[in-house]
Amino acid sequence: MPDLTHEIAAGYGTGTIVCGVDEVGRGPLAGPVVAAAVILPPEGLPPALAALVNDSKLLKPGVREELAPLIRAAATVAIGIADVGEIDRLNILRASLLAMKRAVEALGLRPGVALVDGNKGPDLPCPVRTIVGGDAASLSIAAASVVAKVERDRIMAALARAHPGYGWERNAGYPTAEHRKALISLGVTPHHRRSFGPVKVALATQGTEKVSPDSEFKK
Repeated sequence: MPDLTHEIAAGYGTGTIVCGVDEVGRGPLAGPVVAAAVILPPEGLPPALAALVNDSKLLKPGVREELAPLIRAAATVAIGIADVGEIDRLNILRASLLAMKRAVEALGLRPGVALVDGNKGPDLPCPVRTIVGGDAASLSIAAASVVAKVERDRIMAALARAHPGYGWERNAGYPTAEHRKALISLGVTPHHRRSFGPVKVALATQGTEKVSPDSEFKK
């Protein structure tokens, strides 16, 4: 379970503002990449809440949905988004780093240290410590992973209502069999990532597109 070991090593509890940063959505064929930055309160999360927070991939959807608003209420939280146009123009790694940077900037205060999940961090005006598997080790990163996942799922559910048939309300844009089949039968939407292989194939096969881009979700 994630704990405060990395936060304490970074100065948490001594007056240093430490934020945890994580992103969700590198693998999908559609939709934005979403990042969250979380600064835990000086007294920490309520023990009952801290005991439940974990890597979002290890939590059931219903649990994530319950935890996200509790985390938002207890901590300082911000979201950053990079849309499909940025993903295609920059590549998914750079777009993910951009979303992370936007999340930290949206906090409204400058952290002393940023703990970032993975082996590469965004360019920030503060020291960055990358932690591979950070969402399972650092409590603030785990909290960020939960908030980011719930936010992205909300976005994809909204896009699913506008573009039925792709199953985004279930697969969140990931390349499931349902999504791949719809990509061929229904065509490519502006929310699809044209730089990703299966989307390139669908464009070459049919070249069909549907309605408006997801830039409205960028923050």
